[in-house]
Amino acid sequence: MQPVLETERLILRRFVAGDAAFILRLLNEPSFIANIGDRGVRTLEEAERYLLDGPIASYERHGHGLWVVARKESPQPIGMCGLLKRDQLPDIDLGYAFLPEFWAKGYARESSRAALDWARSRRFGRIVAVVSPGNAPSIRLLEKLGFAFERFTTMSPGAPDVALYGLRLDATST
Repeated sequence: MQPVLETERLILRRFVAGDAAFILRLLNEPSFIANIGDRGVRTLEEAERYLLDGPIASYERHGHGLWVVARKESPQPIGMCGLLKRDQLPDIDLGYAFLPEFWAKGYARESSRAALDWARSRRFGRIVAVVSPGNAPSIRLLEKLGFAFERFTTMSPGAPDVALYGLRLDATST
């Protein structure tokens, strides 16, 4: 599978239906459910449908989406990172999630920088990110990347508030 982006340690590539086992595990991690949300994906078939209707459809519709993140030394996925276009948000949204055993190793920062550089090269003017207010590690990462808190918002009726952060790509360098 052809990489979309490469960094010093990482390869970011498009998801394929064959990544269903990985996405099933990631989406059911307690930390994913607590900080991002329960996507209701409980079987390999549901994971494949999630990929087809989500990231894979986004590549066709928008030219970008969430990408698999793997270390160069191993093709095994460790997380996902990329750019989403959500109806609830006015701008493109940076998103990322990693398996817990790969936290605190700089992979989220490295892959996020690559995604932001990709967006900058395509002249996206502004990127946003949403984060659960209690997710201090993600808030610190967004601030290190140059994002600034803007306001609280909700992603769907009845859902808990999330913090919206913004970054002008034409005014900063990460």
